[in-house]
Amino acid sequence: MAATGQVKDFTATMGWARGGRSSLRSTNLIRIGLLLGMGIGWEALSRSGLLFRDVVPSLFSIWAAIWKLVMNPAFYANLQVTAWEIFASLAIGGGLGVAVGIILGANRFLGAAYEPYVYYLAPTPRIIFFPVMIMWFGVGVASKIALGALSCFFTVALSTAGGMREIDKVLIRVGRSFRATPWQMAMKIYLPAMRVPVLNGIRLGFGTATVTALLAETKLSNQGLGFMIMQIYSRFDMPSLYGLLIIVFILAGVGNLILGKATGTSA
Repeated sequence: MAATGQVKDFTATMGWARGGRSSLRSTNLIRIGLLLGMGIGWEALSRSGLLFRDVVPSLFSIWAAIWKLVMNPAFYANLQVTAWEIFASLAIGGGLGVAVGIILGANRFLGAAYEPYVYYLAPTPRIIFFPVMIMWFGVGVASKIALGALSCFFTVALSTAGGMREIDKVLIRVGRSFRATPWQMAMKIYLPAMRVPVLNGIRLGFGTATVTALLAETKLSNQGLGFMIMQIYSRFDMPSLYGLLIIVFILAGVGNLILGKATGTSA
């Protein structure tokens, strides 16, 4: 009987594995088909003449522009600036968000008193604070970092505070029974127990910091990918514009994929 049960379990496991592989293969085929459909539709629209000339350039001219961009040293100089802005924004805003989220989640009184302000301010478009950041930090990289940090702070703080409330109370009592300091509680109990909510908040914060930094660069800057996009747009070089947008999209997707792998939630 035991052997029969093991055979059944093995058969069920193999069936599940085959079903999972089949589902993954189908998903990948759907994704590839979607990309091919979008490419065919784009090329058909480009050749149809329904829109103004060069507004929807051919895919071949876009790929040629992408190759030209990646061979241009100026692209890497601007990419370095934008990457630094995003990384610094995520480090500052994410670090503060984790700290504030732990405090609000660990202390009921502080959470009840101050967390509503975080909720109310979170949906506010951060770009409206850009003039203030310029006055405080100037027109250089510092103002973009400050705005990006402000943008991702709320996402990380709310995610961390929510994760704090999901921690098993037994773990907290064990830490307190050993008379752990607040720092030890944070590093040994809180952060390990809510790893996924914190990393998910950082993943979302990465997206908001990226959008905010690029948007700020398009408003007032002399370097960065956002500045480069506006320079290309001013020349009405549409193939290069679309090419740079595709590159930014791919780079943002790669960053999101890396953070997704860390959380174990990537598709």
